[in-house]
Amino acid sequence: MGSNVKRIMVLHSVPVWLPQTETWLYNQIRYLPAEVDNHIVCERAENLDQFFLPNIRSLLDDTSRWRYYWEKGMRKVGIRRHPAFLVEQVRQRRPQVLHSHYGYVGWTNIGVAKQERLKHVVTFYGVDLSYWPTVDSRWHERYRALFNEVDRVLCEGPHMAQCLIDLGCLDEKIRVHHLGVSVDGIGFKHRVRAPAEPLRVLIAASFREKKGIPYALEALGRLQQEVALEITLIGDGSQAEKEKILAVIEQYDLSPKIRMLGYQPHAVLFEEAYRHHIFLSPSVTASSGDTEGGAPVSIIEMAATGMPVVSTRHCDIPGVIQHGRTGLLAEERDLEGLVRNLRWLIHHPEEWKGMVEAARKHVETEFNASIQGERLGTIYRELNNGKR
Repeated sequence: MGSNVKRIMVLHSVPVWLPQTETWLYNQIRYLPAEVDNHIVCERAENLDQFFLPNIRSLLDDTSRWRYYWEKGMRKVGIRRHPAFLVEQVRQRRPQVLHSHYGYVGWTNIGVAKQERLKHVVTFYGVDLSYWPTVDSRWHERYRALFNEVDRVLCEGPHMAQCLIDLGCLDEKIRVHHLGVSVDGIGFKHRVRAPAEPLRVLIAASFREKKGIPYALEALGRLQQEVALEITLIGDGSQAEKEKILAVIEQYDLSPKIRMLGYQPHAVLFEEAYRHHIFLSPSVTASSGDTEGGAPVSIIEMAATGMPVVSTRHCDIPGVIQHGRTGLLAEERDLEGLVRNLRWLIHHPEEWKGMVEAARKHVETEFNASIQGERLGTIYRELNNGKR
C-alpha cells in the first residue's frame, strides 16, 4: 500500500460475531482493502476459531454478564435504543464510518451515527427487509426514519433494491453490492456421473420455511423410481420445519437414501460438495413473508465448485443462476418444475460441463470476495470524501 493512500477506519456493528451460517459476512470484512482499518463491535462472540479477525469487541466478553443483561434490558423497555457499549467503542476509536449490518441494526444505530457525526452505511440481508416489516408494521416507520438519515444503503441485487424503494428509500442512496465468496480458495471440479453411479444430491440450509427443503425432498422422492439416489442434508434449525422435513422423508421412504448431518463447519460443507453431483436449493417466500432477500451464498459457493445448481426464481437468485446458462430454475413451490429440471440434468450429462464453466466464470466476475472487497472500499472512500 502506497504511503499516499489515506486510511479509513470503519466500525462494523453486528449483533453476533459470528454464526456458522454467516460466512458471507466474514468474507465481506476480511477482503476489504488494506487502507480500511476494521473494528467489529457485537453483543457477543462465537465461533472465533473459524471466524477470527483482529479488533473484535464483544459486550458480553469485554465487560461483564451483568452489564450485558443490563444493556439488553434497557433496550427492551425502550429506555435506550442502542447499547452504550457501542458509543464507548466509537469514542475510543473515532472511526469515520459506521457500518450497520442488518436494517434493524441500522435503525438502532441512527442516534449513534448522528451524535458522533459518522458516515452511516447500512446493509440489508433479507430477513430484515421482508420479514420484520411484514410481522410488525412499526418497521415501516422505523425504516423511513433510517432512510432519511443514512448515507448509503447496500443490498445484494435489483430485487432487494426495489424492495427498499418500496419501503421508502431514495434510489440515489441505494447501491447493489453482491456478497462475495473466496473464489481463489474454491477449487473447480467438473462433476461427472458414471452411468451406474447413484445420483448424489446435496441440500444445505438452515431448517426454515423459506429454504424450501420439503419441496427439494419431495421432488427427489418423486424421482427415486427413475434413478438411484444418495442424498445429504446439512443443516438444522426450527423444530416445526424439521417435523415437515421428517414427514416428507417418511412419506417417500427416503431414510435409506439420506444422511442428515446437522450443522457442520464450512470446511465440511465443501468436503461434501465435491462428493456430490447436484446442489438443490429451492427457496420460497415463507408464509410469514420471510424471503432470502437476495440469494443464498451457498448457491454462489456451490456453483463455484463446479456443481450444477437447481434452484428457484426467488428474489435475486436469478442474478446468480441464469436459467439454462449457469444452472436451472423452477418457480417457487413448483414441484413438477423441480422434477423436470433434475430429470433434464440426469438425461443430459453432456451439458453439465458448459453450464458449470459458465457458472464459475459468472461467480469469478460478479461474486469474487476480493473484487467485492475493493468495491466496498470504494463506497467507503466516496462517503469519506463527501460524495453522495
